[in-house]
Amino acid sequence: MSMFCYQCQEAAAGTGCTAMGVCGKTSALANMQDLLLYTLKGMALFNKEVRKNKLETAEADEFIMEGLFTTITNANFDYDFFANKIGEALQLRDKLKTTLIDNGIDTSNINEDAALWYTDKEGFDKKAKEVGVLRTENEDIRSLRELVIYGVKGLAAYVEHAFNLGYKNEELFVFIEKALVSTLDDTLSLDDLVTLTLETGKFGVEAMALLDTANTTEYGNPEITEVNIGVRNNPAILISGHDLKDMERLLKQTEGTGVDVYTHSEMLPANYYPAFKKYEHFVGNYGNAWWKQNIEFPTFNGPILFTTNCIVPPKSEEVRKRIYTTGASGYPGCIHISADEHGNKDFSLIIEHAKKCKPPTEIEKGSIIGGFAHNQVIQLADKIVEAVKSGDIRKFVVMGGCDGRHKSRQYYTDFAQKLPKDTVILTAGCAKYRYNKLELGDIGGIPRVLDAGQCNDSYSLAIIALKLKEVFELNDINELPIAYNIAWYEQKAVIVLLALIYLGVKNIHLGPTLPAFLSPNVVNVLVDNFGIAGITNVDDDIAILIGA
Repeated sequence: MSMFCYQCQEAAAGTGCTAMGVCGKTSALANMQDLLLYTLKGMALFNKEVRKNKLETAEADEFIMEGLFTTITNANFDYDFFANKIGEALQLRDKLKTTLIDNGIDTSNINEDAALWYTDKEGFDKKAKEVGVLRTENEDIRSLRELVIYGVKGLAAYVEHAFNLGYKNEELFVFIEKALVSTLDDTLSLDDLVTLTLETGKFGVEAMALLDTANTTEYGNPEITEVNIGVRNNPAILISGHDLKDMERLLKQTEGTGVDVYTHSEMLPANYYPAFKKYEHFVGNYGNAWWKQNIEFPTFNGPILFTTNCIVPPKSEEVRKRIYTTGASGYPGCIHISADEHGNKDFSLIIEHAKKCKPPTEIEKGSIIGGFAHNQVIQLADKIVEAVKSGDIRKFVVMGGCDGRHKSRQYYTDFAQKLPKDTVILTAGCAKYRYNKLELGDIGGIPRVLDAGQCNDSYSLAIIALKLKEVFELNDINELPIAYNIAWYEQKAVIVLLALIYLGVKNIHLGPTLPAFLSPNVVNVLVDNFGIAGITNVDDDIAILIGA
């Protein structure tokens, strides 16, 4: 095989991509991403010693965080970017080593291979074939190592979003470093790695809490909002991804230019924040989940700015010429907008491009409602509790997570439509596009779909559950009338899952398939200890999760 990758739900044949990624990445790119990940582990070995000796780690911490984010599914498809990034990592590794030596610290105990002794592009290509997922021979050890790594990738994404807003928790960087180093340690047992997996969930909770604090402090608490899904007759920019700092920058720089701004996919929840509502040229949301880009981008007409994942390789050259990337995202041939030495970004190029384009073509009309993050829902707590006590609401169903292009995901639309009328869906992430435009009605004025926001706002769903546990004076979160039927696609969903497990949530149903990177024995551990289950069919699963 020319590559091996099974980090996302679309892993070929349910086992792994071996010739080209279903996501669109080439085998050469996949191998370079493996090499970057291995390089970051080598950096972490040195940085651990630097930190242990109370020397400066900030530069390496930030580099490792950003590097992990770039390897998430559908974030960056640029081979040259990764080749350059690996070169930078090796230079920084040598700088860390020099720092240790200059301070009289012995570095001979650091494994040379894991510390990556290769120096050029030819060496990169050779080494890349040796350091992929399959280098760990034991299937169960490999499974748990990768579960931790994918969780840490998702964690790093949330840490970076908070970092971009000026919020940092040193403990999160320490754990990321620990997790990377631990996956190189052949002395760790299965039990040790299970413990590390739960610890990953713990820090996932902390990362999402930090990001929640950053977002709400900077932009206010999300509030119930009716979001326009139609268009106006002005040229426009479509902004996709997850980074709210880039959203703020774009809105500020487009103000007064005659260029409108629309959100796309996971950026939809930006519409819920009070700070963004003051911009009159912020129109609403255009389109649906990430995987429909090749259908919807041609009709948008204007340029598209990707702030993070999820990029679908464009089929049209005309569309590709309208795609710009920033942050962790990248695509060959697309203009990448980097921050300057002060952390500022200049979006003038994309703004001028937009002025030359036709207004978006309308693909739908109307509005959708969202903004039910924990602060907003807690304000409705009395109303919700009364509806539960009266029997008007029988059960809440958490249907957060990711959407994807497989036809099997129609299951989630059908599931939402067939849910009893006395149930309420709690959602976050792009999975909501499977049902957030359905006419599901309300219960006593409470909409039957409560959208908390982006995938990281799954934290809000956990906070809501913990608050309800307190209100109902229960001893166990699993005593609440809440069922979990979560869709996953990539690594940010993995950290959300691990966070929920850490918080004690059991009997989560995960689909549309269980992760290919979970070995049968690891699946058994998750089933026996946490009640993790796959999905079957809509009727049977409703009977299991909701009852008759």
